[in-house]
Amino acid sequence: MTTPEKDGFPGKGLLKGLGVTIKTMVSRAGTQQYPDVEPELPARSRGVIGLMESNCTVCMLCARECPDWCIYIDSHKETVEVPGAARARQRNVLDRFDIDFSLCMYCGICIEVCPFDALFWAPDFAYAEGDIRNLLHDRDRLGEHMAGVPAPPPHDPNGEPSKEESTAAKKGGAR
Repeated sequence: MTTPEKDGFPGKGLLKGLGVTIKTMVSRAGTQQYPDVEPELPARSRGVIGLMESNCTVCMLCARECPDWCIYIDSHKETVEVPGAARARQRNVLDRFDIDFSLCMYCGICIEVCPFDALFWAPDFAYAEGDIRNLLHDRDRLGEHMAGVPAPPPHDPNGEPSKEESTAAKKGGAR
């Protein structure tokens, strides 16, 4: 039990609470008028998952580690003849890469386990659909999200450029 000598006077907590309430009542609300005004998001915010198809080796780690089983991957093996090799090599070719965003819980495990940096967070967040079946994004639609992925932060100024920077430079020079 508290005594008035320790706390100052009875009802001090009540007056503090009322003070906070009155301060909140007279202050101006900071409501953003979305969708009329786009919110300013941090550069590396999580929105939707984008796929860089050229980096995907169809290792299926992302699909195996996904706790919701919302990633669907189909592939086939293709024989590649290597000059001077004793036998032909085989490589996986991506046929289907779909993410069902109606099941996805946006945990980011798929992005973290991808050893070849094929999956990225894109800051797009306004991709709501009227029909739940349209939340199944195929590899083409996932590739469209890559346009919004910001470049990674710079590494060592004396080091080599990142894969994303060198790929962008190659694509920019090819046009």
